[in-house]
Amino acid sequence: MCAPSTPDASAVGRETGRPRLAQIVRAHGQVLRRSHRLAAVQQRALRAIETCRTPALGGHLERCDRCGATRAVYHSCRNRHCPQCQALAQTRWVEARRAELLPIPYFHVVFTLPHALNALAQSRPRLVYSLLFQCAAATLQTFARDPRRLGGELGITAVLHTWGQNLAQHVHLHCMVTGGALAADGSRWIAARKHFLFPVRALSKVFRGKVLAALRDAHTRGSLPPEMDTSPLLRTLRGTPWVVYAKPPFGGPEPVLAYLGRYTHRIAIGNERLLALRGGVVHFRWRDYADANRTKVMALPAEEFLRRFLLHVLPTGFQRIRHFGLLANRRRAGALARCRELLHASAPPAPPPGESRAELVARLTGFDLLHCPVCREGTLRVVASLAPGAPAPEVRDTS
Repeated sequence: MCAPSTPDASAVGRETGRPRLAQIVRAHGQVLRRSHRLAAVQQRALRAIETCRTPALGGHLERCDRCGATRAVYHSCRNRHCPQCQALAQTRWVEARRAELLPIPYFHVVFTLPHALNALAQSRPRLVYSLLFQCAAATLQTFARDPRRLGGELGITAVLHTWGQNLAQHVHLHCMVTGGALAADGSRWIAARKHFLFPVRALSKVFRGKVLAALRDAHTRGSLPPEMDTSPLLRTLRGTPWVVYAKPPFGGPEPVLAYLGRYTHRIAIGNERLLALRGGVVHFRWRDYADANRTKVMALPAEEFLRRFLLHVLPTGFQRIRHFGLLANRRRAGALARCRELLHASAPPAPPPGESRAELVARLTGFDLLHCPVCREGTLRVVASLAPGAPAPEVRDTS
């Protein structure tokens, strides 16, 4: 299915012009719908992506109060799998997390499920992904609460990714972990060693045991597909090396924020990696970690490209970012206040409440979204609404 990798990724884009994911869906989504049985959530994702920021969703007209220049601005689909709708959500989320960071090092730990579980993840995604969150967090807390290690409770933010660079299924969890723990009685902050949290081989064994136990429980409850015989699967999983990877620790809050900005709202593939759509084949850039992290180009038939993309559409309402321990929603405020008291630190300022999109962008970048791009002196004002699907003067596809 894949064309040979090409070392010069930029050359392909220069030859044909770079497409956007929405264009690929508009051109080839209907073929995929006819040839594959798609879940309702996958159908919704395709519809959202292909109509995002087009007249189909409606919008408004803006006019400059100085030169009279007018432009149509169409609504976003706000689907979490749409590459055009993640930047603002990501920025708001990161800003909210800024106020929760402690002045300590943080560790980055990645838990990966063996590929033998991919089929089960496709048929029971909510079960498998929830199990991954619970077992990874429980593994970290088991080590943290051991008095021979830290003897306290960690703060954990976990982000689910289900893909590899080539869009194949690769289910793993990125965990941002506090470099220390709060003692069980709240009496002291217990700092982790500077460059070491827990041994990854020991973490992987405990993680494997917790996942296998959870699968056995799910089978007992009847939560697994009736046709699935878990015994061969469990035997395979017991004999498979499980990967837990601890990346170098973050130095403090600012590198953590940079990490959060890169990982939290990432989707399987963004527009920046798409290079060409030519003859029904999608060319995209990917990084081959098995080949010294070389950047290559993969070519997939558009139908196969979209099929792989839809593997990573999450179940409706599923939370792909979760917090545990000191950062759990029910106890976060009190736990963080106590940690700051013990660390002799003040809380970072919270973002202004009710901040608009334009106000947020102006505060963070200094760029005024409402500044007229034509005369560069006036301010754009909303002068009319555009109903979904209705034609309007100077309407253009802003996707």
